[in-house]
Amino acid sequence: MTKVFIDGSAGTTGLRIRERLADRPELEILSLPAEKRKDPTAREEIINAADVAFFCLPDAASMEAAQMVHGNTAVIDTSTAHRTNPDWDYGFPELHGLREKIRESRRIANPGCHASGFISLVEPLVHEGLVSPDTAFSCFSVTGYSGGGKSMIADYENPERDKALDSPRQYALGQNHKHLKEMVKICGLETAPVFCPVVGDYYSGMAVTVPLFRKDLRGSMEDVKQLYAACYHSKVVHYEAYEDGMIAGNALSGRDDMLITAAGNEERILLISVFDNLGKGASGAAIQNLNILLGLDETTGLVV
Repeated sequence: MTKVFIDGSAGTTGLRIRERLADRPELEILSLPAEKRKDPTAREEIINAADVAFFCLPDAASMEAAQMVHGNTAVIDTSTAHRTNPDWDYGFPELHGLREKIRESRRIANPGCHASGFISLVEPLVHEGLVSPDTAFSCFSVTGYSGGGKSMIADYENPERDKALDSPRQYALGQNHKHLKEMVKICGLETAPVFCPVVGDYYSGMAVTVPLFRKDLRGSMEDVKQLYAACYHSKVVHYEAYEDGMIAGNALSGRDDMLITAAGNEERILLISVFDNLGKGASGAAIQNLNILLGLDETTGLVV
């Protein structure tokens, strides 16, 4: 039986991971009593007693926890702390060569939610030479409020909340969002995109859009569609032609899969990724990485 420990199981992502692993008979979930959750000695002991440890912590705490690992424990870190660290494997198995690395890895950095959408759209185009690494990208991403964690959830669900929460709100206006570094590194870009994240008045789900001018594309709209269809055809990440004319940010809320599509025309193209920020954008991705690490069907315990 595989022993699993979730460090930070009281947070949004950690709690969701714990709930979803609770009914899996092949796993033994290790836990600490409440009074020892911040005891460094107790944490170090239980981390190293586990076969796999999830870190669902703030960045500084994740880096501290990583220093506690001195055995053969495999770590899946859901924080931003290690996503651009070359000693960690990036946990998006659908990208070229990463599934094989994850299967043998002891250190897996779970992707960020906005970053998952952007990277899923841009990395294949750069890898196959359909766009240049020096392309000046922009990205518009709308997400449900659960992406802000317990504090933001409480703000939105407060019956006496601020009226500003009734409308979509753009944030990270200073262009310093924490996901930008992994967007650049994983896609092999020379410059960060202009990034416009927006939080809306709904619980979960996100739609990430990358606009692309024909002049920046070495090929056609059809080439993009064919590449996406070739790259993404699993139950977890799949390309679909989307002809509905509108696409909702919560279209895949409550699920762990991701829809990839391209729309627009031959001159102005919209690359679009739709998924749940709590699913493929967080806990769903972490569980998928666990399944790969353990040699199980990737969709075990996922809603796809």
